[in-house]
Amino acid sequence: MISDRSNFYVSPENYLDGERVSPIRHEYRQGEIFTMAGGTQAHGTIVLNLATLVRMHLRGSKCRAFSENMKVCIETVNAYYYPDLLVTCDERDRHPDRDFIQYPVLVLEVLSPSTEAFDRGAKFTDYRKLETLREYVLVSGDRPQVECYRRNNNGKWEFQAYETGDRVDFESLNLKIEISEIYEDI
Repeated sequence: MISDRSNFYVSPENYLDGERVSPIRHEYRQGEIFTMAGGTQAHGTIVLNLATLVRMHLRGSKCRAFSENMKVCIETVNAYYYPDLLVTCDERDRHPDRDFIQYPVLVLEVLSPSTEAFDRGAKFTDYRKLETLREYVLVSGDRPQVECYRRNNNGKWEFQAYETGDRVDFESLNLKIEISEIYEDI
């Protein structure tokens, strides 16, 4: 993520208007706009593998999956992020003309060296403000490792790590995926 820092505050409305016509994606946090970095082949393959498996699992349900080009709006912290994969099961997100989701149940990020600290830190802090979010998943881009943060019934976040040979449990979707399927063709 690269900051397009300026000496003035950009309103969320101006950010959204600009993003609709921009040929490149930007994330938005508290009045600042950040240019999205490009991805690697491994990153793209991991996202596509996960998006395919999740989408197939969700067919016929009220849940919908989006990958890479759909923003998540976190109104309470004045932020818009483009996660690598998200799932919403909330009727309030059923607006075909809207270019963001507000009520995700799952958000997933594939880590890269340039974004890992932000994905683990400030971004996760912001995502935790979403009351509907049940799971925040971080997928390593360079080794078979998946980290899942889950909100339990008491509202506390719990951690579980998965490695080679494990089945990743996406509890919010009632879905288990072999880690080898996530990293297929890498």
